Amino acid sequence: MQVEVCVQDFVFESSQSAATDTRDANTQISVETWEKWFNCWLEILQPNLPPATNYELGLRLTNDAEIQVLNAQYRLQDKPTDVLSFAALEVECPQSDEMLASLPLYLGDIVISIDTAQRQAEQMEHSLQTELAWLGAHGLLHLLGWDHPDEESLAKMLKQQVILLESVGIDIDIE
Repeated sequence: MQVEVCVQDFVFESSQSAATDTRDANTQISVETWEKWFNCWLEILQPNLPPATNYELGLRLTNDAEIQVLNAQYRLQDKPTDVLSFAALEVECPQSDEMLASLPLYLGDIVISIDTAQRQAEQMEHSLQTELAWLGAHGLLHLLGWDHPDEESLAKMLKQQVILLESVGIDIDIE
C-alpha cells in the first residue's frame, strides 16, 4: 500500500514570490515527509480503510484569509479555522475491481491554516511542525469518516491522533 500526497504550500509559495517568508525554512515540511507520515498513518488505520492498492489525497497549506472563505462557504462559519477536510468517500461511487487495482483511491482534501497552526503551536508550547502533523492526522481521520459530535467521540479521536503522531516519532501531550 502506498499513498500519493499532492501538497500545495500556498503560504510558502506566495511568500517566496514576494520574498517575505514569515516562516523559518526549518518549519516547512517536505512532500516526502508528509508522504511518509500519511503512509505510516494509513498502515495503522488499515482495518478501517476501504480496500485499495494505493491511496491519494490532497493537502493545502494556506492562510487564515483563504481558510475563512472555505469555512464560510462549506460550513457556514465566517471565521478562520485550523483544518478543514473534504472527504471524497462520503459520495457513493461505483468502482470496479480493475479500477481499485489500477488507480489510487482518492480519499479527499485537507486544508490547514498555517496562521492558526502557528498560534495554536505557541499556545500549546510545541513546534509548528508538531501542530501541522497534529492537524494533518486530524484531517486524515475526518477523511476516513471519523467525527467528534460529542465529548466521548472527540476524546477517542484525539487519542487516535496521539497514536498516529507517536508512530512517526512525535510525542505530544494533549492534557
